[in-house]
Amino acid sequence: MAKYTPMMEQYFSIKNQYKDCILLYRLGDFYEMFFDDAIIASKVLEIALTGRDCGQEERAPMCGVPYHAVDNYISKLIENGYKVAICEQIEDASEAKGIVKRDVIRVITPGTVTDQKMLDEKTNNYLCCIYINNGFGLSYVDVSTGDLFLTENISLSDFDKNHKYDLLLEEIDKITPSEIISNCFTNNEIFDNKITCINNILNLTDYKEIILNHFNVVSLDSFGITDNINAIISLGMLLNYLNQTQKTSLEHINKLNFYSVGEFLQIDSSTRKNLELLETIRGKKGSGTLYHVLDNTETSMGGRQIKKWIEEPLKNMSMINDRLDSVEELYENVIVSNNIKECLKGVYDIERLISRIVYGNCNGRDLIALKQSVFRIPDLKSEISSLKSNMISNIFLELDTLSDIYEIIDKSIVDEPPISIKEGGVIKFDYNKELDELKEITINGKTWISSLQNSEREKTGIKNLKIGYNKIFGYFIEVTKSYLKDVPDSYIRKQTLANCERYVTPELKEMEAKILNADEQIMKLEYDLFIEVRQYIKEQIKRIQKTARNIAKIDSLNSLAITAVKNDYIRPVMNNKGYINIVDGRHPVIERLMKNEMFVPNDTYIDNKSNRMSIITGPNMAGKSTYMRQVALIALLAHIGSFVPAKEAEICVLDKIFTRVGASDDLSQGQSTFMVEMSEVSNILNNATENSLIILDEIGRGTSTYDGLSIAWSVVEYITKKIKAKTLFATHYHELSELENKLNSVKNYKILIKESDDKIIFLRKIAEGSIDRSYGIQVANLAGLPDEVVSRAKEILVQLDESDINKPFAKRKKERISDNFQVSMFQKQDDDSKKYKDLIENIANIDINNVTPVMALTLLDDIIDKTKNI
Repeated sequence: MAKYTPMMEQYFSIKNQYKDCILLYRLGDFYEMFFDDAIIASKVLEIALTGRDCGQEERAPMCGVPYHAVDNYISKLIENGYKVAICEQIEDASEAKGIVKRDVIRVITPGTVTDQKMLDEKTNNYLCCIYINNGFGLSYVDVSTGDLFLTENISLSDFDKNHKYDLLLEEIDKITPSEIISNCFTNNEIFDNKITCINNILNLTDYKEIILNHFNVVSLDSFGITDNINAIISLGMLLNYLNQTQKTSLEHINKLNFYSVGEFLQIDSSTRKNLELLETIRGKKGSGTLYHVLDNTETSMGGRQIKKWIEEPLKNMSMINDRLDSVEELYENVIVSNNIKECLKGVYDIERLISRIVYGNCNGRDLIALKQSVFRIPDLKSEISSLKSNMISNIFLELDTLSDIYEIIDKSIVDEPPISIKEGGVIKFDYNKELDELKEITINGKTWISSLQNSEREKTGIKNLKIGYNKIFGYFIEVTKSYLKDVPDSYIRKQTLANCERYVTPELKEMEAKILNADEQIMKLEYDLFIEVRQYIKEQIKRIQKTARNIAKIDSLNSLAITAVKNDYIRPVMNNKGYINIVDGRHPVIERLMKNEMFVPNDTYIDNKSNRMSIITGPNMAGKSTYMRQVALIALLAHIGSFVPAKEAEICVLDKIFTRVGASDDLSQGQSTFMVEMSEVSNILNNATENSLIILDEIGRGTSTYDGLSIAWSVVEYITKKIKAKTLFATHYHELSELENKLNSVKNYKILIKESDDKIIFLRKIAEGSIDRSYGIQVANLAGLPDEVVSRAKEILVQLDESDINKPFAKRKKERISDNFQVSMFQKQDDDSKKYKDLIENIANIDINNVTPVMALTLLDDIIDKTKNI
């Protein structure tokens, strides 16, 4: 069998080390891909698939991309889920004996991207590592900013074997990593198989050594993780993976944030989705989310900080009040707040600039961006100097103006540098004497050449004679063919073209040698000087990062103050007495989206005693869900340290917020609406405490009326008697209002409506009491069902009211439900009546809020068919 060519042998030796990556193999001005990599890349990148002789009968499949545009192609590969290994020449081709040495200088994966074009400027890009062994260790890092976090849990038995990973999954949902690595364990399908399993797990001692070496310390005591074995192994695995893929010292990852999972107010994935904290229920970012309301930041760093505060609300009342004090101070000093905003407008993403400096891929423009950012710091520090709140006072003390950083960049780097740092034009005059002398040679030489052109025209009489330059022939004299007869004998012909001849002279070649030699020295010296400047800045990383973090904090605090001013928020009063009292509360997101009408505010009072459970009745579309969500969001905002949309607000410190709102099938996982609902309720009942806030909307509607009512009734009893959590419970089951007379912690509330000519108007106001009608037909009319269907539904309703089928319900209006439920509630209906009952029940259970146009047509067609058979 024929041997592969030496180049292809080298390719295979490198590719075999990176089998899970697309290998970009540098050949001249291109990165080439071969064999399977080429076939995959040509399709993903939509580039031509060609071939290359490789020593075999068949040519090797090949495709390539130019080196200067490689970032765009890498981005597309990463977006499509591929890892990319960058293979470069690691020796000078002119000095190589045989084939040029090459090696992989970096592996780019979804979790190790640093190119700002590939990143969302206000979102962290986390690489996450999970280690599972009688509990879990969880570490995650954003290599583009240097943020590193670590936690662990020593038990996976949360409440049963089917939910043992719930706590881990909630952390993952909060982090939303771009990439996950883990030791291999049997249940990795719970992460949708998105995990990269690490097979070669080292021992504990090895991982400790990796951590100590990375942070350049002699003990783990300073991190507080000496006895946290799962955490140590997770962190060691993460750092080892970074060492293997990034192949550079990551000095910007120099601070470990070790935290407890229970350190923050816990919000599960359903609650994050239902409250639309960072994304809408439909998965869209931006308008319609709490983040969009709160994000009035000017910097990318501040935007990421606000997002983290939303994801991790505080539980410590002292820390909450510290934030509130700072927000209040900025709220009351509008001029200072506006000035801070102006100062921050010129600040770039310092955290990500630093990571580029560490990776060695920053250019002159990055340093100018850093200089312009640093230039703003003295003014910013001056603006906050008069503020006295604890957080802002600490920011003022820690805010380094980085004057030395500004000075060295200002002295060394031109104001508008080129993208490349290897072709000159980056370093200023007067920064380096040797460089200035070399530049004088080139300037004088080019001036001499320019004057030579004029003198040669006069001497020869060739009016269109010109002196040009290219990289192949250097400087030359160009004469068109019409003047060839006038060319002096001293000219030496160099090149013949269609319309002209090119010549050189001994004097021109001598000056060319001086200029080109100086240019070459200039490019090398400028590059060396740039590296020196970059190295100086690199050595100040911790100072710069500390300043960047403080800029992010002041930007975030100011953003909360601006939000409060713009939207008429007030400062909440925090308490440890277990009650929530909100006067004229408003939904922070919906009130911003309403353009042509005023948002109707509502009061709320719940506590740990006689007002633990509020049962809320009212028709669909009346505003029950909005009201309950707004209570949860106001409580959440208070724990973030934000002002809240209300006239008054007293909020007790909570440990968890749970919501079960709306219905959504998880068909891809084989789960129906009802199964999803029951799973979420199960999670709430097994994890909520008396210090939690629970929001439940229409529990039991995914099954038959009787089953649903039974479940809802039982859930209310369980929460009230066992968990004793503060709960808002919206329902269509009016029978549940009986519980107010049976359980002293339950209170009934209703959404007020106005009836007029068999139509209803939603007043959106909450009041004490309950309603005993669903108003389903009126809501159906409002939703636009055909008049024929609505009229027929009314006729059927009258018939049902007069039939025996409804006697149990008539009886219910006069009699209270016994503790064990009357058997009459479940008596069988005869076949003739069942059709009417099922039809009305189907109509009443239509959830208008979650019906798409296509679903509406299907439902309507079904209703008409059933009506014709009655």
